[in-house]
Amino acid sequence: MSNLTREDVLRKAEELEVKFIRLQFTDILGVIKNVAITVNQLEDALDGKIMFDGSSIDGFTRINESDMYLKPDYDTFTVFPWRPKDGAVARLICDVYMPDGTPFEGGPRNVLRKALKEAEEMGYQMYVGPEPEFFLFERDEEGNATTITHDQGGYFDLGPIDKGEDTRRDIVLALEQMGFEMEASHHEVAPGQHEVDFKYEDALRTADNIATFKFVVKAIANKHDLHATFMPKPIFGENGSGMHMNQSLFKDGKNAFYDENDKLGLSQEAYYYIGGLLKHAKAIAAITNPTVNSYKRLVPGYEAPVYLAWSASNRSALVRIPAARGAGTRVEMRNPDPAANPYLATAVMLKAGLDGIKNKIEPPKEILEDIFEMTKAERDAAGIDNLPGNLFDAVQELLADDLVKDALGEHVVEHFVEAKMIEWDVYRTQVHQWELDQYLNVF
Repeated sequence: MSNLTREDVLRKAEELEVKFIRLQFTDILGVIKNVAITVNQLEDALDGKIMFDGSSIDGFTRINESDMYLKPDYDTFTVFPWRPKDGAVARLICDVYMPDGTPFEGGPRNVLRKALKEAEEMGYQMYVGPEPEFFLFERDEEGNATTITHDQGGYFDLGPIDKGEDTRRDIVLALEQMGFEMEASHHEVAPGQHEVDFKYEDALRTADNIATFKFVVKAIANKHDLHATFMPKPIFGENGSGMHMNQSLFKDGKNAFYDENDKLGLSQEAYYYIGGLLKHAKAIAAITNPTVNSYKRLVPGYEAPVYLAWSASNRSALVRIPAARGAGTRVEMRNPDPAANPYLATAVMLKAGLDGIKNKIEPPKEILEDIFEMTKAERDAAGIDNLPGNLFDAVQELLADDLVKDALGEHVVEHFVEAKMIEWDVYRTQVHQWELDQYLNVF
């Protein structure tokens, strides 16, 4: 991992003839915000002297405490490869600070830093490998997004005859130029659906990478006259988009989840971590699956995992243990979707896993059967519960879970819940096309 200094950044900016820099951070909902500056202001920016008005950012602050400072993470300096070389545009990801120099508690990156500090105090470093999926759709004559895709490709298909393949290749090339290590990229199950996996990194860098990835995918798709969406379930009857999160803890440079003497190759810490994830999974869902639409993906029967169980062999469980062992031993949480704020999602999963380790939470028995094929009576007999069925229920679970609330902090909980309850009320009170189709002529 690089450790750039202030001087390195200034030198790189000069060598690459950078004219503009975007200082980036995310709001509570995970949307990237930019404060754009010219290269003349870069020195001030690197010293954390650039201010912005926090009251204009979703869920950030109240009007009377609106001044905030951006402190760039030097290691995140990179140039956008799709912008013209003359007048190059670079970006820096920033932490948000209060005027008195303390980290802003509503800044998602600060929330994750707090959870990582707790892990560090226990001797652990967290690594995360994400698998974000997205759809590429055509635009109409006015340039608006549709849900039309001309591609008929399926899982891992080689080159459906469409613009999607070219777009995905350009996305991968752009990410590699920005310093990403790519693991795989392929077509997903649904028409127009793609997945790009990048190499696991330490948790903070991975969250930065996910935020950057979403931004890059949209920018490159736009250049191809396509619309990229990370909406979890854009098309009825087709698989939705997930973002499986592979997690591992390292201690003294070794994978703390691996134990060669265990029949599954898992350490006691790994089992406790799974126990913690499953214990808090219902509350975590509000953060990992944060939209009304997220719960249209989380329904039984479409690959998406809804059952609170774990397995080393079976993709119907919420938590799966991929086959790799040794340094590659990891726990895969399968319900998160790409609408999640990557900083908050990582923070709550880590905090839940650490709770498992601290309090020695044994996971339930491994489930070997395909849970999708089991009847409700069989699931009840096996003690398999499920995730909340909608956003409202997920938010109630969040409010009832002190550990997850503590991971997020009071400020984030208050503003996140407020935003989600507004979203739920708007959805709940609207009359949808389905209702008109169903009832207008009948009654």
